[in-house]
Amino acid sequence: MFRCVRTTLTLDADVTSLALRVQSANGLSFKATINEALRQGLSGMLVPIAPRPPYKTPTVDLGPCRLGSLDDVAKALATAEGERFQ
Repeated sequence: MFRCVRTTLTLDADVTSLALRVQSANGLSFKATINEALRQGLSGMLVPIAPRPPYKTPTVDLGPCRLGSLDDVAKALATAEGERFQ
């Protein structure tokens, strides 16, 4: 059987803050809070994460181009900006 191990951990400020909030909310000691967090976190890390299907952007039909062909850039700009472009 495993026995208790005494060790020193350096916790990041955000982890410490969150642990203190959980400790206060649950009325546990800091040691019990950290042990429970490690139990839950490490157990969760053993469960493989199911891969998500790739996201596909929905398509929308915008209809035909109002400017006609965009191959002739000068003509497309003249149509969009008015004849004053040419």
